Amino acid sequence: MMLCNHFLHSPISILSSSSSSSSSSSSRSKLKPFVSKSVMDDRSNKFKEFPFVSIEHKNLMVDLVSTLENRFDSQLLPSTLPSHVQHYQNPNATSQASLHIRSAHAHSPIDFILGSWVHSELPTGGSLDITSLSGYLNSSNDAPNFVFEMIRSSPTMLVLILDLPPRKDLVLWPDDLKTFYEDTQLDKHRKALETLPEVQPYFSSSLYIRTVASPTAIMVRIQTENDGGERMEEIIRDHLDPISKQVLSIWLDHCACAKREVGEAERAYLKKRDGIIRNKTIEIDLGSSFPRLFGSEVANRVLEVIKDYFSV
Repeated sequence: MMLCNHFLHSPISILSSSSSSSSSSSSRSKLKPFVSKSVMDDRSNKFKEFPFVSIEHKNLMVDLVSTLENRFDSQLLPSTLPSHVQHYQNPNATSQASLHIRSAHAHSPIDFILGSWVHSELPTGGSLDITSLSGYLNSSNDAPNFVFEMIRSSPTMLVLILDLPPRKDLVLWPDDLKTFYEDTQLDKHRKALETLPEVQPYFSSSLYIRTVASPTAIMVRIQTENDGGERMEEIIRDHLDPISKQVLSIWLDHCACAKREVGEAERAYLKKRDGIIRNKTIEIDLGSSFPRLFGSEVANRVLEVIKDYFSV
């Protein structure tokens, strides 16, 4: 199931290294109607219910979303997604999802933040649950984006994707490799997880997806004993929770809030690269997975809204 890649690339997330230009974000914002803070809070709280996942899984997601929104509270515009896109399902209600997107003011380095959850009943029994959170920067900042995604197909199996996907070629810009990945010691978090006996590397079946990940990307598959999920909850609480929060903190301090000098040529490069990756995200992942899960009518309705935010 490759649905996980749509945030991953994007980041419901791998890695849609996105970064639309500030002017693009500004013009998009002007098209959005005014929404009061109380309505905005209600929509955010509704999204943060995460009704189908375990308590430890939910706690982690709520903390990540809250940390990201609180850090940029004054810069983020209210979510103006229509209700039928905020929450949607297929005709027989075996698959349902929630989408949360907030654009930022034109002066912000943030383009938009995107979160989602998907719950789908499996024909063989059980369910597939995907929760995602991504932060996208605009072309005033050339730092990596943030991508987080957890995919669970049973209480004892989980796939984690956690990355700061680069938005520039690290061979051509070696200073970025040092600044964002070496100096921040990002790789130590992957190494820490790999010490757990239940953790194994996860390899996407898409070679394209692998090419847009960073050299420090955490892509792991966690399989525990059939104990009803008790050990998995322990791993989420004691390992995934602190590691995910540390990586988000690194992104906030060293990427999203860092002052970066970006010349016109680099802005043009970012705009072109981000546009290609966003289009590929729709083409490779969302365009195929959404119709299968929700049917063509619902999928087209949701994808049209996502495309508007993904435009560069």
